[in-house]
Amino acid sequence: MTATDTPAPRDPASDPHDGLHTPVLAWFEQNARDLPWRRPEADAWAVMVSEFMLQQTPVVRVLPVYEQWLARWPRPADLADDAPGEAVRAWGRLGYPRRALRLHGAAVAITERHGGDVPRDHAQLLALPGVGEYTAAAVASFAYGQRHAVLDTNVRRVFARSVTGVRYPPNATTAAERRLARTLLPEDESTAARWAAASMELGALVCTAKNEDCSRCPIAARCAWRLAGKPAHDGPPRRGQTYAGTDRQVRGKLLAVLREAVAPVSQAALDAVWDEPVQRARALDGLVADGLVEPLDGGLYRLPLG
Repeated sequence: MTATDTPAPRDPASDPHDGLHTPVLAWFEQNARDLPWRRPEADAWAVMVSEFMLQQTPVVRVLPVYEQWLARWPRPADLADDAPGEAVRAWGRLGYPRRALRLHGAAVAITERHGGDVPRDHAQLLALPGVGEYTAAAVASFAYGQRHAVLDTNVRRVFARSVTGVRYPPNATTAAERRLARTLLPEDESTAARWAAASMELGALVCTAKNEDCSRCPIAARCAWRLAGKPAHDGPPRRGQTYAGTDRQVRGKLLAVLREAVAPVSQAALDAVWDEPVQRARALDGLVADGLVEPLDGGLYRLPLG
């Protein structure tokens, strides 16, 4: 499914949610970004790589790493043949580097179980290591044009505002949100896949978390939150994205040293990146426990080889 595909003809009378579907799909046709994983030449592996990278990471940061990744590992088997530490190295500063290990694990499973081809079947996708509810639905929908509810933060926010009438969705996806998403899915499979991409793009570009631009929204006239006067969020506090001074920052600094090294790194070289020894040790222990760093004899460390 790509931004330039021509949507299949639909019968509005058979679509009880046409007042949402038609304007959002028309808006998407005119405003969808030209992203490499949406182009006709992007296969299911390219879509899967993009979905792993885009979790909690903006498109602008993903693009260069994504292109380098696929140039180096154009097929799952190419990545599976390399050491998991190389995946961590190539992940660079995208953040949440466990995603690199999970993507490597998925590539190994695809190679061993599916002959090197990303499976089409949703249940088989969901059975891959590192692939959860969202990623399985996204790959099945965006790569294979299937009908699935694809619920990322952007889609959940669009549905919360336009249908439920609240500013933000809950911190974690609820059963009620899943039911609503399934209710809103167009019946036609290809239209449903396009709707998934269109509602996600609307949340990314217009119905944003802050400074939403209702003047550009194709469904502003029927948005329940806007019609209610945009009531303030009254649910649990939204999770912040603090980074400075956290264990995440220390882990990132330690990993940066290991990514740039061609040989195992000494404890002293790692100690130099953070002054506070207790937090530094905790962060390093966490990296080892997560399989992102491999300790060696003699107080040396490296990215994992296997």
